[in-house]
Parts: sequence; C-alpha cells; structure tokens
Amino acid sequence: MTTGTVARTDKCILCKLHYKKIRAAINLPALNETFAGLKGASIIGGNPAKKDADRFSYWAACPKDVFEFRAGQKEPFEKLQKALDKYRFEDCQGNHTGLPLHNGQGNHTGLPLRGIFRGGWVGYFSYELGRYIERLPETTIDDLEMPLIRLCFYDRFICYDHIEETCWLIALQLPDDVEKPEGKLAALEKLLAKSQEILLPEPRSADIENIDFSQIRCNIDKDYYLRMVEKIKRYIYDGDVYQINFSQRFECDYNARPIELYHWQNHYNPSGYAAYIDGGSFHIVSASPEMFITISDGVISTKPIKGTRPRVSEADQGKQINAKNFDELVSSEKEQAELNMIIDLERNDIARICEHGTRKVIQPRTIESYPTVFHAVATVGGELRKEITFCDILRAMFPGGSITGAPKIRSMEIIDETEPTVRGVYTGSIGFIGIDGSACLNIAIRTIIITREKAFAQTGGGIVADSDPQAEWNETITKARALLAGIQRVMRIA
Repeated sequence: MTTGTVARTDKCILCKLHYKKIRAAINLPALNETFAGLKGASIIGGNPAKKDADRFSYWAACPKDVFEFRAGQKEPFEKLQKALDKYRFEDCQGNHTGLPLHNGQGNHTGLPLRGIFRGGWVGYFSYELGRYIERLPETTIDDLEMPLIRLCFYDRFICYDHIEETCWLIALQLPDDVEKPEGKLAALEKLLAKSQEILLPEPRSADIENIDFSQIRCNIDKDYYLRMVEKIKRYIYDGDVYQINFSQRFECDYNARPIELYHWQNHYNPSGYAAYIDGGSFHIVSASPEMFITISDGVISTKPIKGTRPRVSEADQGKQINAKNFDELVSSEKEQAELNMIIDLERNDIARICEHGTRKVIQPRTIESYPTVFHAVATVGGELRKEITFCDILRAMFPGGSITGAPKIRSMEIIDETEPTVRGVYTGSIGFIGIDGSACLNIAIRTIIITREKAFAQTGGGIVADSDPQAEWNETITKARALLAGIQRVMRIA
C-alpha cells in the first residue's frame, strides 16, 4: 500500500494515488452484481473477453463528481476540458513513468506500467456530439433526451488484471477528505469479500435464431430501409461518398433489472469492450467488441471493424457453416474495400494529432471470432504531439469512422437525412479518461439503452456501391439477434 499527502492549487485539485494488490480468486458476475447495487455504478468489462482486449476490468460507484453536457448547451469542449483539467496527480506516482514495475526479482511492486486506469473519469460520449465538431443538419428526433456527455469522477475503484489474475484496490486521496485512503481501500476490500459470498444462477440460454419480432418495434420499416439503401447507393454513384453506415433502432418493453441483461450478455456474448453505466434515469448495457481509441504513454491507437458474418453453434452442421462464413469474409472484396477505406480515414484523422511520420497501420486486416459473429478488423496508431489535449483528440477523431462512412462529414449529413431518430449513445463511445492522460473508449455498438421501462438496441452496416439491400437488411438483423435474445430471455425470467 502506498501513502502520501495531497494539496490543492488554484488551477486544479491535486490527488495522491494509493493502491493495494490482492491475489485472490474473483467471481466476475458476483462483483458486477455487487456494484450494480450501488449508486452511480460504472463497470468496464467484467467478463473473460477482457483478457484478449485491453486486459483490465474496472468496478466503481458513488462518484465524487459528475460532468454532463446536454443538447442545446454551448461550448462542450471548453467545458469538458475544464472538467478534465480539474484533477491532477500531486506527484509522478500517477504517471506511467513514476511507478516501479519490478523489484529486481520479477515480482510487481507497483501498478503495471502500461494500460491500467489509475483514476479519473468514466462515462460516455453520444454520437450527436459530432454536431459540435462539424456543421450538420438537425432533422432527427431526440426522443430519449439523454445527456450528450456524461462522465463520473471516482475516487476509488477495483481493477482486475485478467492476465495475472490479480486485483488492485485503487483510491485517490483528495484535499479535505474526511475518509482516509486506508479507509477507502478497506471499503473496497469489503465489497470484494462481499461479492465472493454471492451465488448467482447461470443465465438461461436463448434461441438467437428464433426471436419473437412481434414484440419488437422499430423506428423504420423494412420497405423504408430498402429504399434508403438505394438512395444511399445513388449518393455513392454520384460521387458524394464512398460508403455510409446506415442503421435502424429496435425497441421493446423492459421491466427487469438492467444488471440481469449485463449478466446475460457477459455470459453468452462476452465482449472485450463491454460496459455497464448507471445514469440514474437510464442504464447502458454495452457488449461492444470494438475499440475506438486507446491512449497509453503518449501513443494512440484505434481498431475499426468493417465486415461481419454470422457465427452459429458448432453442433450439427454449425462447424461447416462457420468455416464457410469465415472463408467468405476473408475473401470478400466488398468487405476488404470497406475496411481499406476506413483505414485511410483513420490514418488521416490520426495524422492531425500525431507527430509527423509516426502514424502507421499496426495490424493489417484480420478476422476475429466472437460468440455470435466474425468481424474483419485492423489497428491504426501513432505518437501524440506533446501539446495535444483530450478534446483535440475528440475533435480530430470523433465519432469513429467505422460507424459513419467516408468521407466522414458528408456521410454524417446523409445519416441525418436517412435515419429518423438521433443515435444517442449508439456509435458514440464509452470508457475511461484517466487524469494521467491515459484513455480507453469503445465504439458503442451492440449497446442497449434502458429507460422509461423500455430497451432500445440499434444496429447497422456499411453501404457501398455494390451493396445488396436485402443482404444489408439481413446483416442488421443478424447483429440485433444476440441483443434482442438477451432482452427477451431476461424478460421471461423477470
């Protein structure tokens, strides 16, 4: 455990980092359940897929500070940067270079150097924040009326390292704290111990291939969807754009606890960038497999997804079907072209904030397997310029190119023209922004909003010149099935 002092300056609140390492078996669903019962909970990960994504899961609750920005307000980035600058580490112990990695005998004596969240903000950025970056039409209906930005500042949280199977209890000591940092760490340890006493039943399986769509409402009908795909293709033929991400939103009644849906998704559709957010009047359940940006040690990377094929159970003929779908995605010229366009878009975005000559394609196109789908992905990165702020990064890169199209601005104009309701959190980003400059945000796909006793799930796909409207419709349904199956399964249990 570390110890230290804190101080306050006129410009920001200075924090001291405290932590305790625990080697213990951890029950991920039980810890999710424990924190979901606390006010203002945020969970990042909490499922085994984190091991192959960014390694760490986080649990936090009872925020010390909340920043919100809503539609109709002005200067989001000025206000956001002021909030992000409000807290800083008191000395180098919060920085990547200030913590020891090994004690000379191979054992960790401090927090891992790379990737771990050391404290700061957790929350989301809605897709419509893009309207404050570019001048766009505003013809869509905002029927959910959620904040465009909502971030919570937490002074304590639990981190789990899925590779080393180690827990870190992490606390920030703030000026005028009544509770000592040892008390914060002890409270976290009690929550961890409490979770180990919880026995949760395994979520019941659902038949993803047989969804009861009679209970599902949509913001558009199939005829409208097919007509809009043809309209988008005309824009492509006319040279306005190369591709557009077009989506539709599904809605159904929901009266179960939101965490039940998170349990279900984490069990049957575990995703590397999953998240659970308790916003009070709403909850977010995200099973996103896509990383928007990761920032660590001044290096930024993004990992767009373009190209999807179904993945089914390997019982009976499933293994042959999966092999066929995998090979089809590997060889698809359409999907290769889609991802190549987005790679170019992301390279251009990253070049605006990175040192000259450092941007590169870190990982070329590859196929990754998930519980219900195969995805084609690539990774692009670079070294950030020293003067770049987090808001500079948002202005350059948000929203992610994989869920807009190319060129980005014209694509967003056409999305506004063809989609009837605002996207909100869908295709925005969820994750953390550390006060040490680190960050990890997902692309909020496979994401469900629960509010007003309803659940909203939205799915889409990239439309290009040779897109088949029926096939594109089928793709959105394929992507929606795992989300809707979970909702209907949980509702039957409730």
